[in-house]
Amino acid sequence: MGVEGAGSVRVDSWVWSVRLSRTRSAAGDACRGGHVRVNGARAKPAQAVRVGDEVRVRADGRERVVIVKRLITKRVGAPVAVECYEDKSPPPPPREMTAPIGIRDRGTGRPTKRERRSIEKLFGRPPTDPQ
Repeated sequence: MGVEGAGSVRVDSWVWSVRLSRTRSAAGDACRGGHVRVNGARAKPAQAVRVGDEVRVRADGRERVVIVKRLITKRVGAPVAVECYEDKSPPPPPREMTAPIGIRDRGTGRPTKRERRSIEKLFGRPPTDPQ
């Protein structure tokens, strides 16, 4: 199962193994981009992680804070992965707090050509000639 008895494991490998990242290369990119912190300091992909370390991973607009309980090097199923860390993350924001993207009421937005003509007529502006 890839369980390490004692010692340390690379942070990118551990983050991928416990399913905090979809791929190992994405975990490495997150480390290089400064989105992974170990005990408060920015982590490089090859930095060692030991039992008891605090790992913070920022992904998908949310920060996950976990305490390492067990070291593993191979990716495992979700039930086993949850046993390898203690989750101290703040709860995610409620769904109604996040704004829906690309949805607007019918009739809002840019006026149609007909509506523009009636607006120009209302304000007494001369109609624009498309010459």
